[in-house]
Amino acid sequence: MRLKQLFFALLIRPLLLFVSGIRVRGMERLPAEGPALLVANHNSHLDTLALMSLFPLRALPRVRPVAARDYFFATPLRRFAAQKLIGILPLERERVKKSAGHPLDPLARALDKGDILILYPEGSRGKPGKLRPFKSGFAHLAKIRPEVPVIPVKISGTDRSLPKDEALWVPFVIEIEILEPMRFHGNVRDFVRKVESLYNTPKETP
Repeated sequence: MRLKQLFFALLIRPLLLFVSGIRVRGMERLPAEGPALLVANHNSHLDTLALMSLFPLRALPRVRPVAARDYFFATPLRRFAAQKLIGILPLERERVKKSAGHPLDPLARALDKGDILILYPEGSRGKPGKLRPFKSGFAHLAKIRPEVPVIPVKISGTDRSLPKDEALWVPFVIEIEILEPMRFHGNVRDFVRKVESLYNTPKETP
């Protein structure tokens, strides 16, 4: 079994699923295989671990969170965790030379290989319970690969379990709601607005 799968099987899943607890709505909408884009709100580093813990261990090698290279690959320890334990697909936030290609090219290639990507349109972790304006990168990627489903995901509780700039994890219950898959249509701006609007609507009743 790969190191990433062992990390989740022996540490992350027991902590999140059994010690803290995760309540999931719409679990049947979680993609069994890729390609797919999971688009989620972002308040904590726990967001990624909580989402990934929902997948079967056999699927984890194909689940790739997209995160900033300048942060997660800044030190040897972060680089090891990003590459070996979580499988982060690094995104260049700074401008790169034209010869390096478009920043979304590696993401498109990952989708072509059948990966499931996790993206945070807010760009970085926001204030607890506060939704920041969505950036358009995920919509541009969906436009490039319109056949790939975009699956919005709402996450709450991680901002209390591990708030931004805090190192101490507190076992609050985490709630995750997986919404209906969408396909890109129209234009980028309208698609961003449509997806963003889903995070400001009341939860569905059971």
